[in-house]
Amino acid sequence: MAKGILGKKVGMTQVFDVDGRLIPVTVIEVTPNVVLQKKTVETDGYEAVQLGFNEKRANIVNKPQTGHFAKVGTTPKRYVREIRLQDMNEYEPGQEVKCDIFAAGDYVDVTGTSKGKGFQGVIKRHNFGTGPMAHGSKYHRGVGSMGTIDPNRIRKGKQMPGRMGHETITIQNLTVVRADAENNILLVKGNVPGANKSLVIIKNAFKKQK
Repeated sequence: MAKGILGKKVGMTQVFDVDGRLIPVTVIEVTPNVVLQKKTVETDGYEAVQLGFNEKRANIVNKPQTGHFAKVGTTPKRYVREIRLQDMNEYEPGQEVKCDIFAAGDYVDVTGTSKGKGFQGVIKRHNFGTGPMAHGSKYHRGVGSMGTIDPNRIRKGKQMPGRMGHETITIQNLTVVRADAENNILLVKGNVPGANKSLVIIKNAFKKQK
């Protein structure tokens, strides 16, 4: 069954497995998510579960949102996201979803927003090579050729300087090292996208499912 949960990236550390091998892991804080709404093909045209994560002060929540949270008897949540699931019989509005839906050894896909790097040139942004680095060159980190002269314009899709980062990125087939439901902690092998304290979405691996 497809399953998923929302969490907050805490940072990276390392742990030892039973064989004494050192494993780099990302620590993800996964406090219990609350099922806010269950969407079906009959009512919404698709199947999904809407989850709420991380507490939010009631005095900064507007009335429509307050009613939405009160309908399932929960406190306001900072993050509300939908996860597309095929089989939703086990989920009901108001139900809590904890990190123990995953176990050590499971494969997961983790989605997050990458760190923003501001306005960057083509060498850093698109991995272009530099020009000659001798003093007489005077063209070390330039964009280079703009393409053919025929259309008298720059063709669509030309790789240029611009803003880099702050994109939605999914890293697939990461391994769950430990799922600690008592401390609401999920340890995932390797790195996951995003800065510390940023929102991440953990779902069971799509490719490994197949």
